[in-house]
Amino acid sequence: MNNTLSKKQIERYSRQIVLKNIGILGQKKILESKVLIVGGGGLGCSVADSLCRAGVGTIGIIDNDRVSISNIHRQSSFTSKDVGKLKVKILKEKIKSINPEIKIVIYKEKITKLNILKIFKNFNIIVDGSDNFKTKFLLNEYSLKYKKILIVGAISKFDGHIFSFNFKKKTPCLKCFYQTDISDEILDCESEGILGPVAGIVGNIQASEVLKNILKLNNNLDGEMLILNSLTLNFRKVKFKKNKNCICKKK
Repeated sequence: MNNTLSKKQIERYSRQIVLKNIGILGQKKILESKVLIVGGGGLGCSVADSLCRAGVGTIGIIDNDRVSISNIHRQSSFTSKDVGKLKVKILKEKIKSINPEIKIVIYKEKITKLNILKIFKNFNIIVDGSDNFKTKFLLNEYSLKYKKILIVGAISKFDGHIFSFNFKKKTPCLKCFYQTDISDEILDCESEGILGPVAGIVGNIQASEVLKNILKLNNNLDGEMLILNSLTLNFRKVKFKKNKNCICKKK
């Protein structure tokens, strides 16, 4: 790895580089990393914004949705002028305007079993910003199978959940926690509602977990779930173990 940065890069990332846990070597790791964000909504917008500012070298975003007026209160990359436009296109323009050095790869589609391998092979870390458990469990299954790092986020009402899985290690998976089928209704912002800032809080914690994994820092959420409630300002971590009947037990 080339251990030098340009003068412009040193200036851009100076407040990170000065941190003893990052430095020049750490910043190089960030610049050479490849992260896929699944979902361009409230979580995906916040994750993409933080990671591009931190200097993640390649950011992929997959989403086939278009901006609606009801998205804007929590999806920080969009404005009223963007209504009707593809989210991934707007996100690419926004990220490039923030940090022109970043490579952005967009996929104007949903992630499915038919395309997931083709997309996954280009990235080391997967960030789940989806709004349904079918997608979350699909990402869990393939991240486990192909030894990816998976950062999962979920939001509803005043609440947020964050998981971090490094499947290169012997870690429990998302299915170990959600041992039974779970309804997508709890993630339905239209019927359940969501306080806008919760998306930003959870998305930024997800971005922090991404960077900690890139830098191989300790104190990440492996084997734990972070639960937060913005109404009570209560944050707590819950440990969980491998379920003996789960697919990950065989890995």
